[in-house]
Amino acid sequence: MTARTLHVDPSNAEQARSWDGEEGSYWAAHADDFDRALRAYQRPFLDAAALHRGERVLDIGCGSGLTSRAAARLTVGGPVLGVDLSGPMLRVARREAEREGLDSVRYEQVDAQTYPFPEASFDIAVSRMGVMFFADPVTAFRNIARALRPGGRVALLVWQGLERNEWFRSFATALAAGRDLPVPPPDEPGPFAMSDPGVVRDTLTAAGFDTPELTGLERPMTFGRDAERAYSFVSGMLAWMADDLDETGRARALANLRVDIEAHATPEGVRYASAVWVVTATRP
Repeated sequence: MTARTLHVDPSNAEQARSWDGEEGSYWAAHADDFDRALRAYQRPFLDAAALHRGERVLDIGCGSGLTSRAAARLTVGGPVLGVDLSGPMLRVARREAEREGLDSVRYEQVDAQTYPFPEASFDIAVSRMGVMFFADPVTAFRNIARALRPGGRVALLVWQGLERNEWFRSFATALAAGRDLPVPPPDEPGPFAMSDPGVVRDTLTAAGFDTPELTGLERPMTFGRDAERAYSFVSGMLAWMADDLDETGRARALANLRVDIEAHATPEGVRYASAVWVVTATRP
């Protein structure tokens, strides 16, 4: 399936092209690197979700399926549906679920903002860094709330603000090579779209949830076991930041990135400070 045959809300068309295209393919090819970067947050996120045996789980923006597979183990076979816009990442998710023998997990390539999930068919919706890219967040969360039973809940992992996330600031500064790169706007789809607690509360309550609770966490992100692996991973992930530079400028930007990464190398890997919100809320 390609983005041309995906049924997405028109407002999400650009996101579909990206995640079902080159960007999604890169994330799929480097699924282990992405999962390693967020590993320090996985356990506290799953603890907040408090999954129980037999619960029905919806994983929004499931990517390559790490959280879906963890949910299947924690619910001891409770049905898990992972959804994402990215065909390449879902292929990885299906392959890994089959490899691990997790037959209670299935995956669908859909737009969670508008997909007609069966009403009241899940006990909990979880999302690890997958809900910041909706073009219309209130509509999306209203659709998710509809899919939950009364008393059902959501557990989300989202970034705190840019000022709390050294990893993004450092990479962007290095690759700017003296230019002024635009900062991702907090009111548009992007990694920091749910970084403001007020926006999170307003969005979820407008969608029909009780007032959410936000718990802040700070953990190091590890981008590779050593500087060379981290540089290869990050330079590919953020190559678009240097697309408008000439050959000399691009070389300077990448050299800056390498120096920055080498400065963050530790015996435990290449580490940068980061901060997230763990968000939980209940559908009345």
